[in-house]
Amino acid sequence: MASPSSAAFHDARGLRIAFDQARRSYEEGGIPIGSVLLDESGRQLGAGHNERVQKASPTLHAEIAALEDAGRLSGDVYKHCTLYTTLSPCSMCTGAALLYGIPRVVIGENANFTGDEDLLRSRGVEVIVANETRCIELMARFIKEKPELWNEDIGESV
Repeated sequence: MASPSSAAFHDARGLRIAFDQARRSYEEGGIPIGSVLLDESGRQLGAGHNERVQKASPTLHAEIAALEDAGRLSGDVYKHCTLYTTLSPCSMCTGAALLYGIPRVVIGENANFTGDEDLLRSRGVEVIVANETRCIELMARFIKEKPELWNEDIGESV
C-alpha cells in the first residue's frame, strides 16, 4: 500500500491529469470533465474526457473514456487502482467503478454536481473530494455558457 505522502503525490498528479483532460474537452467544445485511472504505483493506465458532444455518444463520460483508454484489464488490476475525476461521478460512472471493484475515487469537485458518492461509500469505496478551485470554476463557467448541454449530460430537461 502507498504511504500517505506518496498517496498525496499521486492524488495531486491524478487530479492534474484529469483537469488537463477536462480542459481539453472544453477546448473541443465538449463538456469539461476529465478522468484518469492510476495504479497503486502511480502508473497511468488510462485517461479520457467527456466526449458525448464530440462523438455524439450517449455514454462517453470522462470516467468511461478513461476506462476505455485503459483497455481490457484483469479484475485484479482494478482492485489496486484509484479513479480520478474532475467532477463527482454520475450513476453510470459510479456503476462502472463499482462493477470493476475500484477501491478509491478522488473527485476534483462536487459543488456544481454531486453524483452517487454516498453509494460509493456505502459499498466500501474510499471517496475523497478535493474541492479544487480550478475544477469548480471551469465547470461553473461551462454550465453558465451552455446550460442545455449540461442538462443533456446529466439527463435533465431544459
